[in-house]
Amino acid sequence: MPRIARLKHAGLTYHIISRGNNKLKIFHEDVDYVKYLEILSKYRDKFKFELYNFVLMLNHVHLLLKAEDDISFIMHRINLSYAQYYKFKYKHIGHFWQDRFKSYIVEENSYLLALAKYIETNPMRTLSCISPEDYPYSSYHY
Repeated sequence: MPRIARLKHAGLTYHIISRGNNKLKIFHEDVDYVKYLEILSKYRDKFKFELYNFVLMLNHVHLLLKAEDDISFIMHRINLSYAQYYKFKYKHIGHFWQDRFKSYIVEENSYLLALAKYIETNPMRTLSCISPEDYPYSSYHY
């Protein structure tokens, strides 16, 4: 059965979630988080997208961005680059990402603000951080 095609329109804002296969831990060391952020920055400069918020969790990533280019192509490049880095470094064999990334179109400003708060406070709910400033791998610090 074929997958449902993504809506691809320039100028849309998306909530993106990429999760490690079988909830695999995708970040083990600080350098892994830094590498993902370098890849994200590289493709933000190369393609036309604004990154509003992000958080890098142990087994998944949340991005809130506005894309002028094809979101599927952008995320393919980001996810492929990080998967190649991870597989080489940790000698990982097999699928790295669980399915394809999830994308949700964000249309209303009120939802955009609520989503930004959700992303920034995600470590407080799942990693027992006291506040967003305690977690170094989110847009809170940028």
